[in-house]
Amino acid sequence: MRIETITSAQNPKIKDLLALQEKSKERRKKGLFVVEGRRELLHCIEAGYEPHTVFICPEILQKADFEEIASKCRCNFIEIPQHLYDKVAYRGGTEGVIAELHCKEMNLESLKLKKNPLIVVLESVEKPGNLGAVLRSADASGVDAVIVCDPLTDMYNPNLIRSSIGAIFTVPVATASSDETIKWLKVNGIKIYTAQLQDSEWYYDTDMKGGTAIIMGTEATGLTDAWRKAADAHIKIPMLGKLDSLNVSVSAAILMFEAVRQRNRVEHN
Repeated sequence: MRIETITSAQNPKIKDLLALQEKSKERRKKGLFVVEGRRELLHCIEAGYEPHTVFICPEILQKADFEEIASKCRCNFIEIPQHLYDKVAYRGGTEGVIAELHCKEMNLESLKLKKNPLIVVLESVEKPGNLGAVLRSADASGVDAVIVCDPLTDMYNPNLIRSSIGAIFTVPVATASSDETIKWLKVNGIKIYTAQLQDSEWYYDTDMKGGTAIIMGTEATGLTDAWRKAADAHIKIPMLGKLDSLNVSVSAAILMFEAVRQRNRVEHN
């Protein structure tokens, strides 16, 4: 393992790091993305992502944490002082480690299905924070995959990685068009349940024990007609107040855990 020391913000490697954090164009061009924090980096490595460069701040990073990371990373390490780390860190409390990693393909072919999978599909979700929150719930509920259709955000956006607390790496994720995803779900015998208010039944009256895909649209426009027509059922959540919609991440969490509840009842009976 080779450790280089950099002290200047004008160093090209520091400029490249900042460009990767700030510009999706740079991430696509170089095939690299950035994560901060020991936990997030270890999640990446466990998910099969290959580190390219790891920046460490010895004044912050605990010795035991460095040894753990070093034992799992076969790449170059760069030491930077705290004043420089504070300038390049995207957020505080990241334990003194920032890493560049190689991107991986996120496609439908990469998903490995088990019997009666539970899938969450998000169509054209634009806000990284919403997608990150859905991924956290997907991790917590043991969802088998999240498919993002016609994505409007970069899947390696630092805001998405941060808001998901690394769940983007713990949950299998794929991106595809809506048409491709509909065909893939049909071929694999997975029921399509669209979350919508029109012509819908209560979500808790819908059988989610078999292969199930929960389809969520944007809060502003909902789902496109392609999904409405492809659906095996339309489902809705009771709204007892004066408003008629929930944040997409909240709605998704309710529906995910209903599927978990139904499946646990089967296992315990």
